[in-house]
Amino acid sequence: MRILLTGASGMVGRNVLEHPSIREFNILAPRSSELDLRNFSDVHAYLCEHQPDMVIHAAGKVGGIQANMREPVGFLMDNLDMGRNIVWAAHQVGIKRLINLGSSCMYPRNHSEPLREEMVLKGELEPTNEGYALAKVVTARLCEYITREDVSYEYKTLIPCNIYGPHDKFDPVHSHLVPAIIHKVHQAKQSGQQAVEIWGDGSARREFMYAGDLADAIVRAINKFDTLPVYMNLGLGHDYTINEYYQAAAEVMGYTGGFVHDLSKPVGMARKLVNVERQQAWGWSASHDLHEGIEKTYNDYLKGCQ
Repeated sequence: MRILLTGASGMVGRNVLEHPSIREFNILAPRSSELDLRNFSDVHAYLCEHQPDMVIHAAGKVGGIQANMREPVGFLMDNLDMGRNIVWAAHQVGIKRLINLGSSCMYPRNHSEPLREEMVLKGELEPTNEGYALAKVVTARLCEYITREDVSYEYKTLIPCNIYGPHDKFDPVHSHLVPAIIHKVHQAKQSGQQAVEIWGDGSARREFMYAGDLADAIVRAINKFDTLPVYMNLGLGHDYTINEYYQAAAEVMGYTGGFVHDLSKPVGMARKLVNVERQQAWGWSASHDLHEGIEKTYNDYLKGCQ
């Protein structure tokens, strides 16, 4: 099977390409310099030339809370253009199977219970990453509408929880929570800092899954495509406080200092946990625990420091 993987140079894409079972497929993995997904004519021409049997859309402009607040226009426009272009071009070319990667940011803010797939567009989005979330919602709905109008087109959306792992962005300007924690704790350890700063009181809860586990789910989705629901969350089914993420990183990395809280900083949603009932019924679960995932990610981080 010939598969086009967008975002192949990003964290998710690189983890997919490193999955041992991906070698069973002929993977097209153009970099953004080879294929600009924001240009519809380029995307359409690429698909016409290469005629993949399936598209996996994993590309996106991604970043943590600071980046999303600083560049809302870019997070909305770039992700909207990429999603619309790849999905609509695939439809125009006649590609029948597509897996779109959404985001748990698509769900309404401030829900304490686990987020079910049918809750998309059922409430206000989190303002700190609203642009990114809007783009992801539109792309997922476009996939759904295409399938609704013509059932021969099976365009399905996987909605992962937050992801971290090898090939992540560790620069604080662009990073999400876990890679930012790894960078901050490492810097503190190296410089002998007595304490690391945490934004807010650290009680907000987050669900972060190791990127190698997401890659495993994606490969399974290729092989079990017919059994895949139109929408399906991918997650752990449990979460941790931000304080617990810092503590786990300190334990893995051997940092013995303390932590201080800056209550003036924004923290985003109080909780964001996805419901994994569909995932469990589908027969898949993540295999890495938090300490194991952070250890593998920290080892990858250290390689970049050399």
